Amino acid sequence: MTTIDAHQHVWDLSVREQDWITGPELAPLRRDFGLDDLRPQAAAAGVDATVLVQTVCVPEETPEYLALAADDRLVAGVVGWTDLTSPAVADALAELRALPGGDRLVGIRHQVQSEDDPNWLLRSEADRGLAAVASAGLAYDLVLRPEQLPSAVAAARARPELTFVLDHLGKPPVRPRRQDNWAADLRALASLPNTVAKLSGLVTEADWQAWSLADLRPFVSVALETFGPRRLMFGSDWPVCTLAADYGQVVAASHELLADLSEHERKEVFGGTASRVYHL
Repeated sequence: MTTIDAHQHVWDLSVREQDWITGPELAPLRRDFGLDDLRPQAAAAGVDATVLVQTVCVPEETPEYLALAADDRLVAGVVGWTDLTSPAVADALAELRALPGGDRLVGIRHQVQSEDDPNWLLRSEADRGLAAVASAGLAYDLVLRPEQLPSAVAAARARPELTFVLDHLGKPPVRPRRQDNWAADLRALASLPNTVAKLSGLVTEADWQAWSLADLRPFVSVALETFGPRRLMFGSDWPVCTLAADYGQVVAASHELLADLSEHERKEVFGGTASRVYHL
């Protein structure tokens, strides 16, 4: 089985500030994280390849990620960023594809979670950008707050030709340990055939010091019930996950949470879905 980590990041603070890393809680992330840091941990955990995902909404980052992917076999794909609201978004995507490593561009993501407008995805200029992403044969990663899930449902319904990938299961309220509207909204998203989701980022939605598999299991169960293994993919969310668990712990926890699946179903979550959705 080829195991793919469908969600990880790198950054170099001497090259670019990560303006989202603020406050004492996130202080452990205020250092450089590179592929050479991840490589031995991925190998030890049995992970063969990764998808490198954007962190900041600036045009310089994605070409850098593509260059990394061109030179490093660990990175099978890049989910980058471009300004979805730009009238020239189609040209920008074509320019990215023409760069060194451009063949590794598999998706686009915008930090919707940082937008004040809960319906940002439904703006006409954003929808035009989503149409361009679909025309380019790329997927679109959704990173958002739970209350923004309804707008994601509407956006996915309006663009059936585009595959929407929900990062971190939509950041469910693990710490308060309630499902409330999140479960209903997740079911609504999963009811659309052009949507998939990542089992990623859950340990940092739980209590960082005292999380347990029991805390995560109800949310993974809802995801399995709604999306099914063929529409779920494993992601570590490294290095953000290190706030609550090291890389090996995240991989081991994911295997434990999916232990009741068949071998074929586990292969889907740990590689098949990512390979198929991202055309790796």
